[in-house]
Amino acid sequence: MEQDLLGPSGVAFAGVSAAPLRGRAPWTMARNLARLARGTRQAGRLLASFRPDVVLMTGGYVSVPVGLAAWRRRIPSLLYLPDIVPGLAVRFLSRLATRVVTTAPDALRHLPRGKVVVTGYPVRPAFYSAARRQARAHLGLSEEEMVILVAGGSRGARSINRAVGMALPALLPKASILHVCGREGDEDWLRERAGQLPPHLQTRYRLYPYLHEEMPLAFAAADVAICRSGASTMGELPAAGLPSVLVPYPYVHQEENADYLVRNGAALKVSDDRLRSCDGRPDAGALIEALQPILEDPALRARMAEAARRLARPGAAQAMVRQLRELVGVE
Repeated sequence: MEQDLLGPSGVAFAGVSAAPLRGRAPWTMARNLARLARGTRQAGRLLASFRPDVVLMTGGYVSVPVGLAAWRRRIPSLLYLPDIVPGLAVRFLSRLATRVVTTAPDALRHLPRGKVVVTGYPVRPAFYSAARRQARAHLGLSEEEMVILVAGGSRGARSINRAVGMALPALLPKASILHVCGREGDEDWLRERAGQLPPHLQTRYRLYPYLHEEMPLAFAAADVAICRSGASTMGELPAAGLPSVLVPYPYVHQEENADYLVRNGAALKVSDDRLRSCDGRPDAGALIEALQPILEDPALRARMAEAARRLARPGAAQAMVRQLRELVGVE
């Protein structure tokens, strides 16, 4: 995916071998350790060829081979923690990195003291500059209607997609829905669900497998979002001043990200298991219940939007660049 996204920018791409370690069987652990060792050798050759002044790591196990190779060659490195709570790879790399930057002050207690700087989450400028009126015109939405944005990430979120699909008859009379369902499996089911609706409701449902360039427009056009609480939500939702209902993915550190936005008044949270009934079928009740006060109370939406904007850090990317320049002694 990263290679595909970088293609149009003209930025060169080289991949290295990597693999996760946590929660693996012993034989899988041994195989993955071998892959990490191979990736560290690959990264070493790349660094020897490219000869960088500084290395930027953005966390996750894919960063471990490059971090190790940079540390062994004494190349200064900057590690970025986008989430509130670091995973195993970031905890490990934070000991090797020259400096660490992070999205929010709440993350400081999880990181080594003395070398951490809070910069915020770097967001494309379009998330700050996209205008609501122009965004709605581009997406074929009227200025007056209520709009819900549903986005579960580039690969989608099965529990969110299915719950929203079940909620369409209840939600579409109240709002149009922009649904970015992801590229893995739910598009056909959602189209079938939408096809069972009365024609006047079908026109209020816009389904997209994926949006990239138009995603800032979707954020600007929406009144409320339903989404996971991956790290990007802590940058993009505040940048757009968009209230949200967050459904954290339960197997990574998304709960803490959601709690950060909820604590600051910018979001409500619904647990993933509440989107399924006891027999495992999709259940829209909790999602509809969470959305109802936001859809019906303009004052609440305004308070949540303002709370989200207060968390925005428009200069996050520039702050990270300053840290990189400091590490190599460039003013």
